[in-house]
Amino acid sequence: KDNAIKVEDNGRGIPVETHPVTNKSALETVMTTLHAGAKFGGRTYQVSGGLHGVGASVVNALSSWLRVNVRRDGKIYQQEYRQGIPQNEVTEVGQASDTGTTTIFCADEEIFNGARYDFNALSERLREMAYLNKGLEICLKDETRDSEGTFYFEGGITSFVRHLNRNRVVRHRQPIYISKTVNSTIVEVALQYNDGFTESIFSFANCVNTPDGGSHLTGFRTALTRVLNDYAHKNKFLKEDEPNLTGEDVREGLTAVISVKLTEPQFEGQTKAKLGNPEVKGVVESVVGEGLALYLEEHPDDLKRIIEKCILAAKAREAARKARELIVKKSGLFSGTLPGKLADCSEKEPSLCELYLVEGDSAGGSAKQGRNRRFQAILPLRGKILNVEKAPSDKMLSHEEVRTIITALGAGIDSEFDLSRLRYHRVILMTDADVDGSHIRTLLLTFFFRHMVELINHGYLFIAQPPLYRIKAPKLEQWVYSEQEKTEELHKLKGTRNVELQRYKGLGEMSAEQLWETTMNPDTRTLLTVNIEDAPKADHIFRTLMGDEVPPRKAFIQAHARSVKNLDI
Repeated sequence: KDNAIKVEDNGRGIPVETHPVTNKSALETVMTTLHAGAKFGGRTYQVSGGLHGVGASVVNALSSWLRVNVRRDGKIYQQEYRQGIPQNEVTEVGQASDTGTTTIFCADEEIFNGARYDFNALSERLREMAYLNKGLEICLKDETRDSEGTFYFEGGITSFVRHLNRNRVVRHRQPIYISKTVNSTIVEVALQYNDGFTESIFSFANCVNTPDGGSHLTGFRTALTRVLNDYAHKNKFLKEDEPNLTGEDVREGLTAVISVKLTEPQFEGQTKAKLGNPEVKGVVESVVGEGLALYLEEHPDDLKRIIEKCILAAKAREAARKARELIVKKSGLFSGTLPGKLADCSEKEPSLCELYLVEGDSAGGSAKQGRNRRFQAILPLRGKILNVEKAPSDKMLSHEEVRTIITALGAGIDSEFDLSRLRYHRVILMTDADVDGSHIRTLLLTFFFRHMVELINHGYLFIAQPPLYRIKAPKLEQWVYSEQEKTEELHKLKGTRNVELQRYKGLGEMSAEQLWETTMNPDTRTLLTVNIEDAPKADHIFRTLMGDEVPPRKAFIQAHARSVKNLDI
């Protein structure tokens, strides 16, 4: 309750003997010396997600105080630190009936300035760890609000796939599970097809999420495409003269989790977003190819359902291609010709340009008048765009507003999306501050998440923050952006005569000058950056709120009804 964190495990306990190099106890060495982590040497951990062996020592250095208790060899040892500096020698403080380590620390307020911990974010990460380590139990308790959760999944990543598919209609009842160790590299894969149109594949290396994939994901995709094509031809689902299924065909409606554990991971970049070990591709490809072929031989009914799903995807792709060609021919999509209602900027360097997607022609007109024409482009959108979560590609591409957005941005969509062709490095969603505006913003976010996710991953998508109110009093005019701010400002004006409060529900209610001053001026505006902190959770939320299945959406609304802050009735 003092904002401290307590972490306790039932492992062997950190050694307390004197370290031969530092001449300090091994415990103090681990807690105060960089690159002294147990990942090095290969004798303590079989695999590790760390790269530098600095985790414990960095946490200690960034804590105002830290206390560690070690239960080992029937005894309890303790050492305390302040600002990373030991306050005493390792001391024996009692007898122990088990083994493990307990660490309590408090983040240094001078560094973190009001550090707070998000229970939901921690829950998601710990749940993920429990899925990736079958049989591991992790307990989380928040004493500040009496919240707790226990994460234990005997099924491991198979349970993970079931969890991801919980609101979807699946093509085969049981997820396919493949596991094998090759030359100390452990490969685990679980996959299951559903009736959706999108792929949900999540890859991990040594329990580290790799959102940009890497060699393990490449190996999986190669094996999946090869095996399903082999069986499609072998079992006469595809005729000899028919073309092979593409990678996109075999991944449509696929939910999969790929987890590899290896002794020397090579991540690309400090964020560990992509696995770079080239040898892992061949290992995963071999394991998945062999395991999937064996499963399909033993489960012909599942084989039939999976191949039929892939062939339907191929037919839909071909239909979409023909529709796309027809649409391109009629509308000029991808031709380089900009849409007529786009008010472009004069600057041509994408990193300096921004595009406002504005709800409604009225607000679009005000935005065009109030903008800085040098670097701000305006694209008005008429009404609600298509919900792409429910729409196949051909229907999406035939929708005028979607086509207009794609053409204006100039980078394509899906597998053809090319960031180097993007015409604006700030794409800003500007909608009304009412329920309709929120709905339109959600529809746009669904489109970008499903078809231009790289735009989000590179930090190019933003949400504008127009004011909710204008407070006017003698010699005062103030714009207010939240209900709390409104209450505070009105309290300050208590007793003042002739105070006017105006609520802005629509962008069109503001003049061009007001829209510039409050929402578009880079010196005074507030923009929210759209990012993806948890891809599986984001995928689930979009599926729940925007998908075909009504019961999950109803359950979500019932669960969160009391949390609604702004309700338009």
